[in-house]
Amino acid sequence: MRNLPEDQGAEPPEPAGFVGGVEDVEDVEETDRRRELSEALIRVCAATGASVGMLYLPDPSRRVLHLAMTLGLSREFALPWSRVVMDDVIPVADAVRDGRFVWLGGQEETARRYPRLGLVLPYDFTLAAAPLVPDPAPEASVPTGAGLVLLWPGSHAPSLTDRERGAVDAACGRLANHLRRAADTGHPIRPPVHPVMLRPLPSPTPGPTEAAAAMAFIRRLPGGNCALDLNGTITFITAEAAEMLGAPVSGLRGALPWEALPWMDTPVIEDHYRAAAISRLPRSFTVTSPIGRCLRFDLYPDGTGISVRITAVTADEPVPSPAAPPAVPAEPSPSRATALYQLMHLAAALTKAVHARDVVDQAADLLVPALGAQALALLVAEEQRLRIVGFRGYPAELMARYDGIPLGIHTASTHGLRTGEPLFFANAGELAAAFPAVVIGDGMAAWAFLPLTASGRPIGTLILAYARPHTFVPGERAVLTSLAGLIAQALDRARLYDSTHQLAHSLQTGLLPRALPGVPHLEVAASYLPAARGLDIGGDFYDLIRIDDTTVAATVGDVQGHNVNAAALMGQVRTAVHATAGDPPAEVLARTNRLLTDLEPGLFTSCVYAHIDLASRTAHLATAGHPPPLLRRAGGPAKTLHLPPGLLLGIDPEASYTAVEIPFEPGDLLALYTDGLVEVPGEDLEDGIAAVAARISATHELHPVNALADDLVGQARGGAPRTDDVALLLLRFTQEGRHR
Repeated sequence: MRNLPEDQGAEPPEPAGFVGGVEDVEDVEETDRRRELSEALIRVCAATGASVGMLYLPDPSRRVLHLAMTLGLSREFALPWSRVVMDDVIPVADAVRDGRFVWLGGQEETARRYPRLGLVLPYDFTLAAAPLVPDPAPEASVPTGAGLVLLWPGSHAPSLTDRERGAVDAACGRLANHLRRAADTGHPIRPPVHPVMLRPLPSPTPGPTEAAAAMAFIRRLPGGNCALDLNGTITFITAEAAEMLGAPVSGLRGALPWEALPWMDTPVIEDHYRAAAISRLPRSFTVTSPIGRCLRFDLYPDGTGISVRITAVTADEPVPSPAAPPAVPAEPSPSRATALYQLMHLAAALTKAVHARDVVDQAADLLVPALGAQALALLVAEEQRLRIVGFRGYPAELMARYDGIPLGIHTASTHGLRTGEPLFFANAGELAAAFPAVVIGDGMAAWAFLPLTASGRPIGTLILAYARPHTFVPGERAVLTSLAGLIAQALDRARLYDSTHQLAHSLQTGLLPRALPGVPHLEVAASYLPAARGLDIGGDFYDLIRIDDTTVAATVGDVQGHNVNAAALMGQVRTAVHATAGDPPAEVLARTNRLLTDLEPGLFTSCVYAHIDLASRTAHLATAGHPPPLLRRAGGPAKTLHLPPGLLLGIDPEASYTAVEIPFEPGDLLALYTDGLVEVPGEDLEDGIAAVAARISATHELHPVNALADDLVGQARGGAPRTDDVALLLLRFTQEGRHR
């Protein structure tokens, strides 16, 4: 079965525009490449029996996936998922980012593993997401960064058959090879500005006799009949069905039922349509019309739309009648189900927004395409001025000119902060009439200025702009106001988090050395990486203390806990070590331990201390419950230094410590670190230490230690999510005299 772009005839898809908002003119070759890609997506759906296919392509930064084309999905369903950030907890992002196959065997598994997806689409379907990898993958090939998503009806088994899985894998290879060939010729296929909506080619037009027989068949059926496309639009309806619904055929054909019939504008009714469209399973429901007639609707979906049979029934139980519709609505407004869908989608997305930048990205990714807007800006009040937190669709130069507007100036942007009321302008004339002194310079034609209100107080303004004149009907105004309220609450939380996080970061970095002393013939590098999540302050520390031209003291430690107390104690430990540096390592740890137990902080500290004498080419080391150092001899691999165990600092004031002496020759490398570098959830600590040692061993001996430190910490950053900080200190005895 061939498929075509939505709302087009038998011609191949015409180019839309590409990322960046610039309309490109495709040549015949590029049009052919896109047609081939469309046909490949169609083939994989046919081969696997999938009801929905979605092809994602990366933007140049490879941080965002854009929905390039989709089959079997309405535009309304597709738009909220048209832009996926690579670190989103979404199946396609996980598949592309981690290079793995993601399978969801049903509604329960979807809700458990991907709560956001399960909340927004609580329907019966199975799903596969896979990265597009060339087949066979060439050596040292760069991943395409693209992904494929397939959905099957709710009737599908909770697992794929071997044939289906093989078809999916083969299709991913073909799609990847197609993208790779295009890239190799210097014409990579870029994602369009708007996803291409593919639809099945209509069946051959029946002849007059066939058509008459089909209509006679339909009329003989009891009740009424109509057909909806995947967007929910009524494409066909019989006179009997129109009579039962209480509206003329001309007023129903080409309209959405919940727009043409206000009494059907309920989230429950539209949700039945959504469930049928996504699950591809028959569905029935009963509703009472305004004239008291009880109607049963039977929905039969497939890949082209939904057939609906309407019959009059006698309800066993009374069904509440909806309120009588208004006489003649001025203009169709967004349905309540659509509004709830947008609100729920945004609310689910904002739950993972931690920073203010995250709020901007989530709001822009969801609202701009879903609402038909072209631009968005978020502004907050700071020090009696409006500051731009983020924007989308506007040029940066324009935003820079508007950043810092005094709140005292009477503009549409500041209106909401003074009054708490939104403003809607359907065209430039309305805006100019309301604010004649304001110069309109953004090139847009309609605007919504929505106050951001959190905890009962306005904190900023959300601006939505439209490229064409746009009438904001009452229902849409209510939806936009509600969306602004959700964004305001998330933004208020995020700004508080950002402020607290910055304060914590400043305190923590203030307690660490600003610079390490330079010592001849000692190349030194240090690195610190805060925990991946949370805003707590860690107690990890490192220090290098110059004793004289040939002697230094090096220490790395970890205070128990992640809070202000841990950071404060970390500062005290560093001070204590500084005060006794130069003494034998065992005595340094013993004195620091007595100080900590006298303070009774209720926290324990691990620490390793090294006294390095370059003149005698020796190092003396002692540990207090700390992970063992790593030593790489010149010309050899990195090995663990097993030091005599010592009790954690702050437990027993009488604890003693034992130091060991080791040779420290030119070319030797000593690594001191905290457990955040080697500890991976679910894995043995010894394996983590061995992995770091192997990475050091695999590095060339003359590799700069600062680059090695970056490599080791980068490996920790890119691995599994961490809950602990990382502190690392590297020291190499060298005759070149390099240091850092």
